[in-house]
Amino acid sequence: MKNKFALIGFTGFIGSNLVKFRKSIDKYNSKNISSIKHNNYEIVICAGTSSKRWLANKFPKSLKRGIGQAEEYLRGLAVGGTLFEEMGFFYVGTVDGHNFNHLLPVLENVKNSKHEGPFLVHAVTQKGKGYKPAEDSKDKYHGVSKFNVATGEQSKSKSNIPSYTSVFGETLTKHAEKDSKIVTVTAAMPSGTGVNIFKNKFPKRSFDVGIAEQHAVTFAAGLATEGYKPYAAIYSTFLQRAYDQVVHDVAIQKLPVRFAVDRAGLVGADGPTHAGAFDITYLSTLPNFIVMAASDEAELVRMINTSVDINDSPCAFRYPRGNGIGIELPDIYEKIEIGKGRLVQEGTTVCILNFGARLYECKDAAKKLQPKGITTTIVDARFAKPLDQELIIRCAREHEMLITIEEGSIGGFGSHVSHLLSEKGFFDKGLKFRSMILPDIFIDQDTPEKMYDYAGLNAVHIADKIEKVFFNKDDIKIIK
Repeated sequence: MKNKFALIGFTGFIGSNLVKFRKSIDKYNSKNISSIKHNNYEIVICAGTSSKRWLANKFPKSLKRGIGQAEEYLRGLAVGGTLFEEMGFFYVGTVDGHNFNHLLPVLENVKNSKHEGPFLVHAVTQKGKGYKPAEDSKDKYHGVSKFNVATGEQSKSKSNIPSYTSVFGETLTKHAEKDSKIVTVTAAMPSGTGVNIFKNKFPKRSFDVGIAEQHAVTFAAGLATEGYKPYAAIYSTFLQRAYDQVVHDVAIQKLPVRFAVDRAGLVGADGPTHAGAFDITYLSTLPNFIVMAASDEAELVRMINTSVDINDSPCAFRYPRGNGIGIELPDIYEKIEIGKGRLVQEGTTVCILNFGARLYECKDAAKKLQPKGITTTIVDARFAKPLDQELIIRCAREHEMLITIEEGSIGGFGSHVSHLLSEKGFFDKGLKFRSMILPDIFIDQDTPEKMYDYAGLNAVHIADKIEKVFFNKDDIKIIK
């Protein structure tokens, strides 16, 4: 007697289609198809939508439940997906996402299915499939500049100035040579964050957890409880995904996790999805946090040096994408006093409080204001939390106007300064105050220069803002 076929898990292939499909199994040659022989039945299990009702209804009521459970078990055994099934999804997979002969029939069956409820189609793909340079690169080719198709080499401006990312990797590696407790954690971005430099020297002290920022933060918190000095190197925009873990697993417990917040500010070709616009706000609002921003690569080194010795609270230091400005780097022993800014230049009329990598735009703005009789004090704040209250209050007392500059959204450094000054009564005494931040929009990709021009945070915009406020020419506009 010939075997009868019972098909499980592929909606639409029942009745007359069953035999037709069974004959085509060899043609599909899919690892998503398994079969089990039992008595006179060959049970064919496919990675597809459920035929539970059809199959179970062919048996007496007393066996329906058992048949349904058996199907779930067999499908889970053959193709997995039990986790998703328990969450209420009908799991379809795994399917070769690069093979249309596999993928399209599955999608058609899902589309035409009468199953009530959500589906999860699990298609397995390879990054850069068909283009070897991309296939061979684990964490690159997400966004690319012009490149040589034959070799995959991207066109980049040649510079002897190191990137902020490489400065982080090199500096931390030097510290790790002296301190065995230093470890790194990243989320699928080792080269993007400079962790690859550290990993090359200390492979057993570097952990890549994959695209799982939440896990990265909690894992780093766990390492901190055991006396390690974890550096969680994560892009600003991706750290947002782990904010709950930052709050509950790190901040509340005052665990000394060090956050290296790469890609702070606008990031050029990567566009709004990768812009680090919100980290100053969402980190500075947390109790127990120390939040720093590097104005140049030398300051970044000093902040890394400082962070190594912060063992009683979490801290973060932010730095931009791209190359530094080309100044000499200090050694690994040069540190910063927590909560202390630095006076860059002194004037008498206006004080610019800079937080982050717009410092040199502030210097250019000051030069533009000089011929107009406005002498400018420039402060590199360094810290959004804790604020250098002594220095800020001194500047407020000695100048007619104070303005803050930052590469972040509302609610960040400027908001904290404004709150301090209002509590101290400076606005009651007529102090002119403004805060320049990123506009309340998502800015489309472009060169960083053009993006900051659009955002109104270049030297010409800073100078224009100060001039208008100082000479009472600032237009009052209603923000909608």
